[in-house]
Amino acid sequence: MKPKSLTSLLRIVAPALLATALCLPATAQTVHPKAAPVQLKRIGKVTPRASVEGVSPRIGIGFEKLDRNVFDPEKAYDKVGALGVKWVRIQSGWQRTEKVRGQYDFAWLDSVVDNLIKRGMTPWINLCYGNELYTPEAKKYFGAVGVPPVKTGEERRAWAAYVTAVVKHFKGRVQLYEIWNEPNALNCWKTGVNPAEYGEFVIATSKAIRAVDPSAQIAGGVTSGSLKHLGYMAAALETGMAAHLDIFSYHYYAITELGYKNRYDAMRALVRAHNPDIKMVQGESGTQSRPDGRGALRYRAWTPQNQAKLLLRHLVTDISFDVDFTSYFTTVDMIEALDGKVGEKASYLDYGYFGVLGADFDEDGRSTGEYTPKPSYYALQNLCSVFTDDVTTGNIALQIVPGEGAYGKEVGFDDHPLQYLALEKSNGARGFLYWNATDLLTTSFESATTMIFTGLPKPVRLVDLITGDVYEVPDEMMVQSRYKGNSWTLKNIRITDYPLLLTFGDFVKFEPSKK
Repeated sequence: MKPKSLTSLLRIVAPALLATALCLPATAQTVHPKAAPVQLKRIGKVTPRASVEGVSPRIGIGFEKLDRNVFDPEKAYDKVGALGVKWVRIQSGWQRTEKVRGQYDFAWLDSVVDNLIKRGMTPWINLCYGNELYTPEAKKYFGAVGVPPVKTGEERRAWAAYVTAVVKHFKGRVQLYEIWNEPNALNCWKTGVNPAEYGEFVIATSKAIRAVDPSAQIAGGVTSGSLKHLGYMAAALETGMAAHLDIFSYHYYAITELGYKNRYDAMRALVRAHNPDIKMVQGESGTQSRPDGRGALRYRAWTPQNQAKLLLRHLVTDISFDVDFTSYFTTVDMIEALDGKVGEKASYLDYGYFGVLGADFDEDGRSTGEYTPKPSYYALQNLCSVFTDDVTTGNIALQIVPGEGAYGKEVGFDDHPLQYLALEKSNGARGFLYWNATDLLTTSFESATTMIFTGLPKPVRLVDLITGDVYEVPDEMMVQSRYKGNSWTLKNIRITDYPLLLTFGDFVKFEPSKK
């Protein structure tokens, strides 16, 4: 019986494909119907590019929770610097910095900022959390997490003084400040989620920043979850806070990108109704590499491979929007430390496995070991190598046209989960990212599709962004149009459940395979 849907097709086809789909040999085989096999020859691997050699301007990573000292940044600097990211999100840590009233010790934060800048990256500071010197409630929580200084005049004045000291100290080194973290979540605004209170807090904090550094960029919003909190943000914006912001930042955690565009467009429309010039930044997105981790998307069947796939899918989707940049959460496996209570160690030994670097843990929950790269590390590194500063999103004369291929019905534009993004490079080369957005937790998908392209340069290559392998697409796989000219049909090209990159011309630098 002929399958009636893509889901039905996957149930039939996927088990037979899995044996070879996840580990391609040095020469990948593409089969033409009624023809001898044609070889995709692996010709090399994508060349990594460290941030000091040139950053990927729209990609960042998190370096959070050092305000709670939960991992050793010295072990991570070189490895995060080798990724090629530009933006690195750090948290300021009021309680760690001001332990005596009116005295600020920035030594720990100076080291973080300077080490990141030294390696070519751009740190941006999330201003948070509370301080037990001024807010008694903060004494209850590990790191004073989620206790805003908003209830008394003394708290508000102390916060303004702290913000003033931070901006003055880092003026010339840090240009972007973000106000608080996920205020629409109770564990990050423990006094009771209150959008009007947050809006007024943003206004007061913004004034303190601008008084010291008028040229600083200020981000607010910082909403948690998956952009479902439209009502909360509408109420916060009614305070007039948008007029004080340059950027609206948000966090997006979801197991799929399907439906994401609608939510993004709704939030952007709301924010820009209050400030049409505001920019958008995706400040946290990611998932775990194992099923037993705490935090967002917990208790699902995550694996290191699925983590890498979701990283690519979400960051490429973000780039397809008009976000200024997107940031993956996070660098190192670490405890979540959002609900920890002082004196109850077990309450904050809530291990999260979001890092692109794996870690061990000591008895206090601090990340130890060598901080070993996961598949997601290399996927992010490969993505940064692709998105150089001379690459933009654009259009391309290419269509996916499904037909009867080697594995039955091929995947095409009419299949709802198909996602894609066209890229342009300043040298005239073109790129095409494409994937089938199937459910990563239930399906491992690989199949083939047919593409028609015209007016595009050669050579044609296929890049696997997880492995970094670069394949040459031979002329035998491309059939010239019956109308002649520079129009070609590319038969039975690989398609997976994570972004592959088809390139035309000299798009990606790679190290040739050794003969």
